[in-house]
Amino acid sequence: MNVMRTGMLLAFMTALFMGVGFLIGGTGGMMIALVVATGMNLFSYWNSDKMVLRMYNAVEVDQNNAPEYYGIVRDLAARAGLPMPRVYLIENDQPNAFATGRNPQNAAVAASTGLLHRLSPNEVAAVMAHELAHVEHRDTLTMTVTATLAGAISMLGNFAMFFGGNRNNNPLGMIGTLVAMIVAPFAAMIVQMAISRTREYSADRRGAEICGNPLWLASALNKIARGAKQIVNEEAERNPASASLFIINPLSGQGADNLFSTHPSTENRIAALEAMVDEFRQRPADKQPMATPAAPANEEPDDDAPNPWGRDGSSRKGPWA
Repeated sequence: MNVMRTGMLLAFMTALFMGVGFLIGGTGGMMIALVVATGMNLFSYWNSDKMVLRMYNAVEVDQNNAPEYYGIVRDLAARAGLPMPRVYLIENDQPNAFATGRNPQNAAVAASTGLLHRLSPNEVAAVMAHELAHVEHRDTLTMTVTATLAGAISMLGNFAMFFGGNRNNNPLGMIGTLVAMIVAPFAAMIVQMAISRTREYSADRRGAEICGNPLWLASALNKIARGAKQIVNEEAERNPASASLFIINPLSGQGADNLFSTHPSTENRIAALEAMVDEFRQRPADKQPMATPAAPANEEPDDDAPNPWGRDGSSRKGPWA
């Protein structure tokens, strides 16, 4: 159902983009808009991962300089049946993470130093499982295409201010100009956010399946949401279009589902994960929670327990120390 809904929203976004082109320049404008959109999407398809990782100054890590973090991602990818993604670390005190890449064979996952300092290994595993779920579902490509179309629609809306008054170009006159300038960009923003929220719920469920315990992810979301409210992510503030890629909104930890939220309510997500507990307890032995460093596989996260990763980085060697 979520896949069908996402497909319908993307189809609407594409139609909206071509409609704005028509309002600005008639049939010729629609065709130009289609050509521009195709070029932007092709560029995003091949370069979106590089652009996002460079935007956040992400550093690639491996088994040698981040053995525990890298090992968790490696084990999760094996459990999910996915190719090993590239693993990155972002020097940022706000706990957060995202995935990027056009397909599972060219994927990358990134976590902030704040995430590794503040979460237990079980919680880190749950967060990275969520990101691998996005990779498996190809959500990173979907969100890139959506963001590109939304940005292009807004760009065309700006063009309408300069070309909309020409009756030869605009078949609907002033009404068409107003629709192109105001209504279309607003509708594109709503669709983009609806797609993002839909994919987060799906990634939460699949992430819980991959790591084996929905409570690990529920606990992680609670900590990340609190951290996002308290700690400013300056890179995200400078690049708000990338906010939908993160597991929790890095701009402002909004507390309710609404049309203007890039992410579902954290409380709603936690409640959905907690509702999965009984289902997961009945799973066969080979689907039980994975083992993570310094934490028993059946241990539920304790928010007040000492963090085995080293909250200040002093107990671990690596680029986050």
